Amino acid sequence: MIVTLTLNPSLDRTIEISRLVRGELVRATGTRLDPGGKGVNVARALAAHGIDSRAVVPRNGTVGEELVALLSAEGIDVCAVPVSGQTRSNVSLVEPDGTVTKINEPGGSLSEADLDAILTAVLSAAEGADWVVASGSLPPSVADTCYADLGQRLAALGVRFAVDTSGPPLRAALRAGPALVKPNRDELAEATGTRIDTVADAARAAKAMLATGAGAVLASLGADGALLVDEGGAVYGESPVDGGRSSVGAGDAMLAGYLAAEVTGGDALAEALAWGAAAVRLPGSRMPGPVDVDRSLVRIHGTPDFSRPLRGQHEVHGMEQIQ
Repeated sequence: MIVTLTLNPSLDRTIEISRLVRGELVRATGTRLDPGGKGVNVARALAAHGIDSRAVVPRNGTVGEELVALLSAEGIDVCAVPVSGQTRSNVSLVEPDGTVTKINEPGGSLSEADLDAILTAVLSAAEGADWVVASGSLPPSVADTCYADLGQRLAALGVRFAVDTSGPPLRAALRAGPALVKPNRDELAEATGTRIDTVADAARAAKAMLATGAGAVLASLGADGALLVDEGGAVYGESPVDGGRSSVGAGDAMLAGYLAAEVTGGDALAEALAWGAAAVRLPGSRMPGPVDVDRSLVRIHGTPDFSRPLRGQHEVHGMEQIQ
């Protein structure tokens, strides 16, 4: 059993367009509506592969009801906790070359009573679980130490804890000793105060996270693949995608693939890469099922080329080194 926590879930509307022109009328060529939020996506991907999981989410208003209905329709075991804050909606504009413009609402506030009820639900679901995964941003009212506090309580239960977030909540969570963190390239840079321009840069930053308390770091590097760093060393891999449709949720699918392999005994990095690449080939934030995953495209490099430069833009704002 894998339990996911999404404190700031959403309804994600993906609109495909031929070209984004600021200030002009832009006609959609396609659209879809999916339940969203990083932990929600992890649960969706696991459920699509028949992996036993439960998604804990706050719920309020008509958007929250629609979110729960969509999750239930996908066969996901949902623990929806009634709260006072409104569930948010997000919009992604996707161009034919895979460029995504995202507009994310901040989400509603959670009261102290709301948060206590949610964390109680997580701890109850965690009994006998293999993993608890806390993913995504925190609502405006929630303290940066929320994930760290949860991690300490899970450690007392002997349950492995994975974190996928950014900024101060990530830095705080590292000090709680999570078994796994899954930063992307920019989150690695922000957390460690360094630019990530090569595989070597990513490996050094990941090792800094290990020194702070993480058990393992699964760093997603976009089109350049992913790097897994733990006490045994660093392993790098790729799964090329031609003609990708959307990168929304690809990192969440990657994390789900890693966790699935940990539970079923597969190669964790290879499975993570295969699931992440499959998500890129799908529209919107649709999560891949077994028929979408092509493991033959995955290449694992046991001895990484650390000098390899990473492609794509790398803009990091407000870098603050982990303490």
